[in-house]
Amino acid sequence: MNMEHDNKPIEVGDGAAIPTKADAGLFTAWRISFLGAVGALAYLVIAKPDPYLNILKFVPDGIVVTFKVTIGAILLSLVLGLLTGLGRISGNRFFNGIASVYVEVIRGIPLLVQIFYIYYALGRIVHVPDMLSAIIAMAVCYGAYMGEVFRAGIQSIPKGQMEAALSLGMTRSQAMGHVILPQAVKVVLPPIGNEFIALLKDSSLVSILAVSDLLRRGREYASESFAYFETYTIIALVYLIITLILSKLIGMMEERINENR
Repeated sequence: MNMEHDNKPIEVGDGAAIPTKADAGLFTAWRISFLGAVGALAYLVIAKPDPYLNILKFVPDGIVVTFKVTIGAILLSLVLGLLTGLGRISGNRFFNGIASVYVEVIRGIPLLVQIFYIYYALGRIVHVPDMLSAIIAMAVCYGAYMGEVFRAGIQSIPKGQMEAALSLGMTRSQAMGHVILPQAVKVVLPPIGNEFIALLKDSSLVSILAVSDLLRRGREYASESFAYFETYTIIALVYLIITLILSKLIGMMEERINENR
C-alpha cells in the first residue's frame, strides 16, 4: 500500500520488514532476531531432543510442500498480476473495468474465505487435487495485489519513454514489451519479493485443505503426541528463520538494484 504525505511516499506492506544497511536499527534487529531464532532452535533440539528433535525430523516434508505451494502460487500470481496491471492502465474501458473489478473484489474478501470458496467451487465442477486448489486460490488472491504492483511499476516509468518509442515507429504494444516493461521489472522486483514472503506466511492457511504443509505436519504431530506447546514453538521458529533468510536476500537484491540505477 502506498500513501503520500507532503509528496513523500509511505510504504506499508504485508510482507516482512526488509533489512537494509541504510536502516541501522532494522538491520541490527534482523541480526538479533535471526541469531536468536537459530540459537533458540539449536538449544531446544540439543537440550531436549525429545520432543523437539523429533518434531524437527517430522516436519521437513511439510517445508517442501510449503515452498511448492508458495512458488507455484507466486508464479501464477505474477501472470495474473501482469495481465491485471496492464488492464488497469489500459485505455480500453472493458479491460480496465474487468481488471479494476477483479482488484476491488478480491482485495475485499479475506484470503481464508477465498481458499474455501475456490476449493469447494472448483470441487463442484471438476475434481482438482488439494495442492493445485491451494495454489490457484493463493494465486487468485495475490494476483490482485501483484496487479497493483505492476500498475505502479509501469506508471513509474516516465511517459517520455513511451513517446520516444512511438516516435521511432514502434506500436504501443511493442513499446510496452521492449521499452517499458524491462524498466518496470527493476522497479517491481523488491515489492514482488516482499509479496513472496507474505505469500509464504499465508500459505499456512492451506493446511485446512488437507495439504501437508509445514503447519499441517505440525498439527499432525501435536495431535498424536499432545505436545502442542513444543510443536508450535518449533513451527514458529522454522517459519521465522525461513522468513528472515528470505527478507535478507530480498534486502540484498534491493540494494544491488538501487546501486545499478
